[in-house]
Amino acid sequence: MLSNRARIAVFVSGGGTNLQALIDAEKSGLLHSGQIALVVASRPGVYALERAKAAGIPAAVVDRTACAGQADFEARLLALLDEHAIDMIVLAGFMSILSADFTARYPKRILNVHPSLIPSFCGKGFYGLKVHEAALQYGVKVTGATVHFVNEIPDGGQILLQKAVEILPGDTPEVLQRRVMEQAEWILLPRATELVAREITEKGV
Repeated sequence: MLSNRARIAVFVSGGGTNLQALIDAEKSGLLHSGQIALVVASRPGVYALERAKAAGIPAAVVDRTACAGQADFEARLLALLDEHAIDMIVLAGFMSILSADFTARYPKRILNVHPSLIPSFCGKGFYGLKVHEAALQYGVKVTGATVHFVNEIPDGGQILLQKAVEILPGDTPEVLQRRVMEQAEWILLPRATELVAREITEKGV
C-alpha cells in the first residue's frame, strides 16, 4: 500500500463549482484517499483558479487557444502532470476533448462528470446548458448526472456512478442545471474520486 494519498489533478474551464465540491470533500474527510495536488485551467481568468488559490492548491493555465494544436496542448498538459507526479485526473467542467493518445496514458485514471444519465444527451456537442435544453425539449421526466471513466470517445467510458434528478414543471435550462449540480454532480464526483483514489493507493500502482 502506498503511504501517501493519490495525487489528483483537476482540469477546469470555467467557474469551478465541481472543483469546489472536491475541495470541500477533501476538507471534510470524504475524500481522504486522494489529495488535490494541481488545478489546470484551459483558459486564463476563470473563477476556478480563484477557488484553487483560496484553497492553497497549485494551479496552472494551459491556454488551448495559444497552443499550436492538439498535440502541443496535450504535451503541455502531460509536462505539468509529470512535474507534479499526478496519479489521476478529474475533469470538472473541462471543455476540451482529450485524444486517444492522451487518455491511453491514464487508463481508468481520468474521471468526468456529465450532467445527464448517460447514454441520454451525451457525446459530441452535448455540454453545459445544451444538455439541459435537450432534456427539456425532449420532454423527459427524469434526468441526472453520471461520473464515468474517460476514453477516446466523448462520454463513452465505463460508468462509475449515476444519480437521477426529477424534472419539474416550469423548469428552465438554468434552473435544471443548478438542481442537477446540487442534487447529483456535487455528490457523485467526490464519491467517485474517492473510489478511484482508494483503489490506486491500495494497489500501489
